[in-house]
Amino acid sequence: MQRSLVTLAVLAALASPFHTTATAAEAPVELDLLLRGGTIYTGDSDTPVVGDVGIAGDRIVFAGRAMPAQFRARRTIDATGLVVAPGFIDAHTHADADLLSNDARKRLNIPFLTQGVTTAVIGNDGFGGYDIAAQTQKLRAVPVGTNVAMYAGFGPLRISQLGEANRAPTPAQMDTMKQHLSRAMCDGALGLSTGLFYPPQNFSKTEEVIELAKVAAAHGGLYDSHIRDESMYNVGLKGSIDEVIRIGHEAKLPVHVAHIKALGVAVQGQSGDIIRRIEKERAAGLDITADHYPWTASSTRFSAALLPPWANEGGRTATLLRFDDAAQQERLRKDMRENLRLRGGPEAILFSAGSTKYVGKTLADVAKASNADPVDAAIAVLRDGDLMIASFNMSDDDVRAFMKRPWVMTSSDSSLGHPRAYGTFARKYDQYVVKERAISLAQFIRSSSAYTADTLGLVQRGHLRPGYHADVVVFDPKRFAAKATYTQPTLLSEGVVTVLVNGRLAVDGGQPMGVGAGVPLLRTPKPGSCPA
Repeated sequence: MQRSLVTLAVLAALASPFHTTATAAEAPVELDLLLRGGTIYTGDSDTPVVGDVGIAGDRIVFAGRAMPAQFRARRTIDATGLVVAPGFIDAHTHADADLLSNDARKRLNIPFLTQGVTTAVIGNDGFGGYDIAAQTQKLRAVPVGTNVAMYAGFGPLRISQLGEANRAPTPAQMDTMKQHLSRAMCDGALGLSTGLFYPPQNFSKTEEVIELAKVAAAHGGLYDSHIRDESMYNVGLKGSIDEVIRIGHEAKLPVHVAHIKALGVAVQGQSGDIIRRIEKERAAGLDITADHYPWTASSTRFSAALLPPWANEGGRTATLLRFDDAAQQERLRKDMRENLRLRGGPEAILFSAGSTKYVGKTLADVAKASNADPVDAAIAVLRDGDLMIASFNMSDDDVRAFMKRPWVMTSSDSSLGHPRAYGTFARKYDQYVVKERAISLAQFIRSSSAYTADTLGLVQRGHLRPGYHADVVVFDPKRFAAKATYTQPTLLSEGVVTVLVNGRLAVDGGQPMGVGAGVPLLRTPKPGSCPA
């Protein structure tokens, strides 16, 4: 049953901890659902309270100690011994294809729901379309399982004017890109997302990115970036962080480092330097944040990991021609060999999705089977097609160091063939809260819900507060854990008992309900920045 916000305000007042008894003249007020006796983390305090959460329609009525006497509930779920928290928000996903597909089951986003994720952010790494209005219409037309917030992607913006070309845009092309981005912002995009590691985005100069970031800033938006280099491929990890900081200062907007990491043997151990650099800027007033995933293996396309940027110019057709160009072989193989070294060698690259001929094998396995040099084996694989890989290239010490910072939120960077799509939030809890005690339960919840909502500007989300949208997760602290592995990446997580998305039960008794209760979450542009 829907309630007006006015009614909710009345209910919230009645639910004050100082107003716990009903007068004779007060009739019972009916709730749709009561979560009773759970250990509640509201997102506003690191200290939990054992009590109740009341929900009417799509809103939270109260969250705190025992349900006030004025209320009755149509249904009560016993949450004794369970953790009740704001629904988790995945700050960086690649769930675009599923959420915007015509497959009704994929649209339900069940791997996310069974981890307690109630909102997924898409359009990351600069891959998101700038047609925000069209995406919104599609999300509303057919039910989706989670709420969805969208970035406009630099990749499609640039391709619309330059294709795969390695050159700067003309003034007219830049003006058209700005117009597209402005329209996206007016239609509700969170901001501009870039993937400066990936072609053709990595053909851009910093100045080009700044000009577009200024458009996002004019509308009150954010800048989110897969930075240019997480290793030592080109400008280096430190140089890439400096680039993000420069963009923030010159475009005058909040900036966000996607899936922050120190990737590969050349930069492992640099997390301390990166943290100090970012915290110096934060102390000086720059709004800079990051997200992370709790895995030591990254995931990307094999071509992105091994091929130098120049070899990708012009797309796959041009790349294949370079494989057969004798004049380019020495340079190509030298660059590929260096990139392979940075990744930790052929044993550290596991083919995870794509051709079944290779999936489940390492590059070392493929090279040995064909009695070939690893670089020659890599070229042979790329001739067959591009694959997704799991690349084991990070230090657990660096992963922990980034995770502990209060300005770092949780994300999955979900991708085919990697267990992070099915197990990121569950793994972060089980491995780093329970087993290692590297972070507290309160920090896990805050970095997975309230902090993310506040940073992204998701209005009335991420907290268990009266009048807020009823996105809620209830999990068993003794059982919440990931089951997905690198060899079995599609096993659903366990231990989530109840998930509410906009007040509707998406997971009940641990089972997905097949309910599409998610909605597109559109950022309100800065007043006066869009046509009336």
